[in-house]
This record gives sequence, C-alpha cells and structure tokens, in this order.
Amino acid sequence: MKGPKTDKWTFHGRYIAIFAVGLLYGILYWIDPERAVLALNTSAKIFGYILLPLAMVFILMILLNLFFKSAQVVRLLGEKAGFRGVALSAAAGIISMGPIYAWYPLLKEVKARGAGNTVIAVFLSNRAVKPFLLPVMISYFDWTYVLLLTFFMFITSVAFGYILDALCKATIRK
Repeated sequence: MKGPKTDKWTFHGRYIAIFAVGLLYGILYWIDPERAVLALNTSAKIFGYILLPLAMVFILMILLNLFFKSAQVVRLLGEKAGFRGVALSAAAGIISMGPIYAWYPLLKEVKARGAGNTVIAVFLSNRAVKPFLLPVMISYFDWTYVLLLTFFMFITSVAFGYILDALCKATIRK
C-alpha cells in the first residue's frame, strides 16, 4: 500500500531554498563580512518575531486534529455552513494574531478537512480588522469613519469570498 502522494518538487524545494539562502549568506560574507553578519542578525530577529505566532498555529493544528473530525469542520465551515460559517470565519480572522503566512498551514489543513473557499477567503480578508487598533484608528479619524470602514470591510470580504468560490468552481468545471 502506498502512502499519501507527495510532490517531489515541494519536498526537495525546501532543501534547495535552505541551501540557496546559505549560499547567498556565504557569498555576502565573502564580499562584505560586516554586512553579512548584520543581515544574519536581522534575519534571526525576524525569525524570533514569527516563532511564537508560528508555534501557536502549530498548536492550533494539533488541537484541530485532536478535537475536530472532518465532519465537524464541514458542518461548521463547509459549503453548506451558510452565513454562520462565514460569520465564524470572519470572527476568527478578526481575532487572529501574528503574521498572515503563519496561518497558511492551518488554513490548508482546515481546507483539506472540508472547509469551503468562501470561509478561507473571508478569514484572510478579515485579518485586516483588528479590535485593539480601533481606538488608534478612531483617534486619527473619527468613530463614524472607522465603524463604516469596518462594516464595509466585513461586507466586501463576504462578497469577495462568495465571488472567489464561484470563480474557483467555474475554473474546476472547465
């Protein structure tokens, strides 16, 4: 019995990318050691910033695998979840923290378990709305502007999610 199909380029591409970055740092170190060390320190600092959010996402993935079966994910976030699934996805997008790319593995897992394109798009679109930034936005603009902006961001994210889902389905049918 064969295991799951893996894309050889994806598997080998990881090692190629790591080797290429190491090679570039080596060449830069040979040309200008001070700037190479500065670049390496900056990269390490950025890695430190994303490490905690990335770890949180992986913990969420583990919890998702432990507590949610595919049928539950489909019921909550699938094609037939309706507006409740979209609203849940929007709320999750709003309260999510950290860099967006740290969420991609979890979203891939949720999609593989049966979540629809609409809820994934709504989640990603609502990442721009952050409750802790609302007071700052209100201080720069006014509360009417911020409330209307937030409302229209939510509405357009839902519309965008449904449009994206329809386009993806139309592309698959061809």
